[in-house]
Amino acid sequence: MLMATEHLPVLAAETLELLDPRPGEVAVDATFGAGGHSRLIAERLGPDGLLVAIDRDPEASQRFAVFAREVPCRTRFVPAAFAEGLTGLRDEGLRADVVLFDLGMSSMQVDTPARGFSYAAEAPLDMRMDPSQSLTAADVVGTWDERRLARTFREYGEERYAGRIARAIVRERERRPLRTTTDLVEVVTAAVPAPARFAAGHPAKRVFQAIRIAVNDELREIDEGLPPAWDLLRENGRFAGISFHSLEDRRVKRFLAELARGCVCPPGLPVCRCGRVPQAELLTRGIVAGEAEAAENPRSRSARLRVARKLHTLEGSPA
Repeated sequence: MLMATEHLPVLAAETLELLDPRPGEVAVDATFGAGGHSRLIAERLGPDGLLVAIDRDPEASQRFAVFAREVPCRTRFVPAAFAEGLTGLRDEGLRADVVLFDLGMSSMQVDTPARGFSYAAEAPLDMRMDPSQSLTAADVVGTWDERRLARTFREYGEERYAGRIARAIVRERERRPLRTTTDLVEVVTAAVPAPARFAAGHPAKRVFQAIRIAVNDELREIDEGLPPAWDLLRENGRFAGISFHSLEDRRVKRFLAELARGCVCPPGLPVCRCGRVPQAELLTRGIVAGEAEAAENPRSRSARLRVARKLHTLEGSPA
């Protein structure tokens, strides 16, 4: 059963099959959002299972209160960014059988125009996942210098015309304040060459992505959140990461690939001396949505799922 928002979790069937949550297990959803994946997992855990959800967005906390009354398992909510929340859970000694990352912005954020995540509706330039933090999209657009803007668009949005767009923003803000999403869309669209404006989706898509990542420090969150997520898992525990663009996916892919590596001795050695053994079994090298799901849920088109199983815990760490 879906939540009242009719939220459609992406790659839901594949995620549930590979994570294989079982009655009585402990599952951690590090990015609760609208709760779609959490609900599917909770249905499998039963009354003896525990679902722990993490999210820094106050709206997620409100949704979780309803969610907790409806699911059959025990529940707990951690109001924090996921790197902080996972580290806290690890340090308190919690051990999980399932950990899920569903990265990027949640459907509830993009579907609330007033929060400024969408280029399709006019709203204040905000984009904060945690409204209590100080930095907003308006601060980025209104105060960062041209070089910093261009670097942000290039690195976080992989935007081909990053320099042109940054120059256009700086030039335009000298004439008038850029306060709304519509203001930004107009500047970006005018800065992009006409033949490229709608060649690969909306011309402001990559710029909005880049600003959102910068405002919420999303890539640092991933880098700092993956290690404690893995540490939380018991032996044979399962980890899943759903990414929506290459910057996220590369981080998950590299992290899991490193865990799955065995011996790193030079090829000429007759006997392994490093003693390194794989900590992870890769259960998939990247699953994408099929045609039917992509047609029903357009947000799934850019999603990629990676899943791994923990083979053993390091010596001295809790099982």
